[in-house]
Amino acid sequence: MKRGLWVALAAFVLDQLSKWGVQYLFEAYRPGKAFGSYFNLVEAWNRGVSFSMFTQEGFVGTLILVVTALVIIGALLYWLKHEKSDWAQVFLGLVIGGALGNVIDRIRYGAVFDFLDFHYMHWHWPAFNLADTFICMGVVFLVLQNIWQSDKFFKKGAKNK
Repeated sequence: MKRGLWVALAAFVLDQLSKWGVQYLFEAYRPGKAFGSYFNLVEAWNRGVSFSMFTQEGFVGTLILVVTALVIIGALLYWLKHEKSDWAQVFLGLVIGGALGNVIDRIRYGAVFDFLDFHYMHWHWPAFNLADTFICMGVVFLVLQNIWQSDKFFKKGAKNK
């Protein structure tokens, strides 16, 4: 469990430091900064969940999102406490740390600060932050680990040959 908690702390700190640094840049050097033709630093405030879906305005909406996130974090901590796999603990730590980073934003600002903006020609990915990256990485790696370690997956594949 300690391994996952250390990873969660590291992810949380990196997320908060990156947000603080970029916010400082925006205060000092408005507007955003373009880095080549595929990446910009932007200032985006997400009042909803992933990709600004289900946008919630005001205190009640923010409270609902914060409480929901805290319940999920609690469930992930319970899972982490009982998880035997070192790698799964690391991956859970990424998700927990990222989720905590976004919860802190919601509590402080009523929204999550997003600043990484990737695009290609007319295709544009919604802005995101390091917390979102840690959450996605943790979830993807947990799924891949589960598939890799699943006896059913390999036995089923062997039967089809």
